[in-house]
Amino acid sequence: MLDQAQRTAILELHRQGRGKRTIARALGVSRGAVRKVIASASSAVPPVERSFRAEPHRERILELHKSCKGNLVRVHEELTAAGVELSYQALTGFCRRLGIGQKKKVPAGRYHFEPGQEMQHDTSPHDLVLGGKRRRVQTASLVLCYSRMLFFQFYPRFTRFDCKVFLTEALRYLGGACEVCMIDNTHLVVLEGTGRDMVPVPEMAVFAERYGFRFLAHEKGDANRSGRVERPFHFIETNFLAGRRFEGWEEANRQARQWCDRVNTSFKRHLRASPRELFAVERPELRPLPLWVPEVYLLHHRIVDVEGYATVHTNRYSVPARLIGHRVEVRETRERIEIYDGPRIVATHRRQLDPMGRRFTLPEHRPKRGQGLQRSKPLTEERALLQEAPEIREYVAALKNRAAGRGTLALRRLLAIVRDYPRQPVLQAIRTAQHYGLYDLERLERIVLRQIAHDYFVLPDDIGGEGPDS
Repeated sequence: MLDQAQRTAILELHRQGRGKRTIARALGVSRGAVRKVIASASSAVPPVERSFRAEPHRERILELHKSCKGNLVRVHEELTAAGVELSYQALTGFCRRLGIGQKKKVPAGRYHFEPGQEMQHDTSPHDLVLGGKRRRVQTASLVLCYSRMLFFQFYPRFTRFDCKVFLTEALRYLGGACEVCMIDNTHLVVLEGTGRDMVPVPEMAVFAERYGFRFLAHEKGDANRSGRVERPFHFIETNFLAGRRFEGWEEANRQARQWCDRVNTSFKRHLRASPRELFAVERPELRPLPLWVPEVYLLHHRIVDVEGYATVHTNRYSVPARLIGHRVEVRETRERIEIYDGPRIVATHRRQLDPMGRRFTLPEHRPKRGQGLQRSKPLTEERALLQEAPEIREYVAALKNRAAGRGTLALRRLLAIVRDYPRQPVLQAIRTAQHYGLYDLERLERIVLRQIAHDYFVLPDDIGGEGPDS
């Protein structure tokens, strides 16, 4: 088929009086084609009329497409069951030509940003090899839309507290903030509404006001609006994370920061410059940081347990022993756990990002040698037993270990047996009971009574009989 340029040339040569044979030889086409173009007197390419094998079943296809909810595989199965001889490829080609079930194609937009106008923030899950184990983490990223300056960090979870910690660190890295921070409709920032009607959480609105910017959410379904921050996530996964292993969170975030420094200084062909060079233009337009940037912290209230620890996310942090049973204030910052007794800080620990259920004790909170927990003093009954019968020390200790609680009732019963019965039978009975592992005091008392039955309770023969004067 001749294209429009060839048809235009044929008509132009024909107007110049050239013959059909000459035109065909000059353009390398057939005389029949030249003759048809001259007869049509139009340079427009005529539409190609094609017949489709599915055309006779068009109405049925439309009905099935609606009932099968757009699944062309099911449409083809129903047509085959009805005896229609039509291949699946012919069906999909027919639907594609006529636009059945096809979304209207819309050209992608191009967003232009002035220096300091907008920055974009978002998170994405990634798999990280941390401490020899692969685990799912949250990657938080911030990008300046004009210069494409990038900053990202890793977190085990991403809460509102982590969001404020990350944005504070990112703004410090960039040295300022843009007028607007574009986000998706995340619940960490959004209180209600979407897009332009979004109302931020008051806590996050106050945070943004402190740094001179405001949060803005893109319209629902308009994911391309945040393309500046979405695109680097794939780059992070395929470049930074490829083949890297980290010992801990600090090493991972430190290497991420170093990688950002290197990437931000590399030349970008589509920008015709490096982000750092463009940032030199954007830097004066950023909102400057406050004179004093307060550290973000999450507040907890805890009661110090009997072992002298305050618990945060299952991790236990030591507190001075004098505060056992007292209510303290715990401030969880990006790197530290600070424990306050009223307005005074009494302990500072390194923050553990993962809940491990472990105890972390500062050296100054360990009791000095010889000043540890004092063992409980011996009971009054125990001291009395050892004073009256030192020979039964081992039996007393074993009885105390086997008795309920501190063994007060058992020791009190044994003390009564020692005091009420003769010494030698009692000692003999205790040695026998200890030999056989017998610590039932009722049986011990029966053994004592059996031994003294003939020696201490012998009755005269005439006891109970008639006397001589009776």
